[in-house]
Amino acid sequence: MRWSPETAGRGPIGCQNAGVAIDRRYWNTTGAAKTFTHPVHREWLAGVDRDARILDYGCGYGRTMAELADHGFTDLTGADISAALIARGRDQHPGLRLTVIEYPPVLGLPAAGFDVILLFAVLTCVPADADQRALVTELDRLLAPGGLLCVSDVLLQPDERNRRRYTGDPYGVFTTGDGATCRHHSAGHLRGLFPEYDLEAERHIAVPSMNGHPTGALQLLLRKQW
Repeated sequence: MRWSPETAGRGPIGCQNAGVAIDRRYWNTTGAAKTFTHPVHREWLAGVDRDARILDYGCGYGRTMAELADHGFTDLTGADISAALIARGRDQHPGLRLTVIEYPPVLGLPAAGFDVILLFAVLTCVPADADQRALVTELDRLLAPGGLLCVSDVLLQPDERNRRRYTGDPYGVFTTGDGATCRHHSAGHLRGLFPEYDLEAERHIAVPSMNGHPTGALQLLLRKQW
C-alpha cells in the first residue's frame, strides 16, 4: 500500500513512501501510550553550543528534547510520524517545537539545517534494510557537514525468548504481543549504516524496552565528514 492522507492507518502498513514503510497506525494507537527509555549521554554533547540547531528525529512525545531544554539547549526541533505522540508531547511540553513527519523519511526542512541529530530507538521501528538506508540518506541531507549524529538502538538479544521470536527477514525482525513490528540489530549492522561518518565514540547500555523487558542497546556518536 502506498501511503497517502486518505489511506493512512489502513492495513498493516500505515505509511509507505519513498521506499519506507512504518506502521503509523500502531504508533497512533497502542504505541502512543508507550514510555521510551533510551538515555541522552550528556557527556557527548558537552562541547556543543547551547544554541546549536538540534533535531530529534523520531522524537515521540518529546522526552529527550525536554531533557535537553532543561540543560540549556535552546534551538530544538522534534519530528515523529505519529500525530498522537506529537499531541501528547505538545500537552506535556507545550514549549517544544514538534512536527509530524507526513511523508517519511522525508522531513520538509532545508538541507544542512541542523548541527546535531538524535536518532533514538527509531531504526528498531524500520525493519527493512532498504528503508533504513533511505532514512539515513535523509538524515545525511539534514545534517550540516561536521555535525554530530547520535544513534541509540536495540541490539540482538541473546536470551531464549527473543531468539524464538526472531522469525522475520532479515534476522532480528519480530512482532510484539501488542502488534508492533520491530527489529533488533547486530552492532556491526548499526555501525555499517554510516560508512561516510567518523565514529567518535560508542557505548553499550541496558534499558527497559517499551514493554518493560531488560534490553541491551548500542549508542553511537558519529560525525559527518566535511
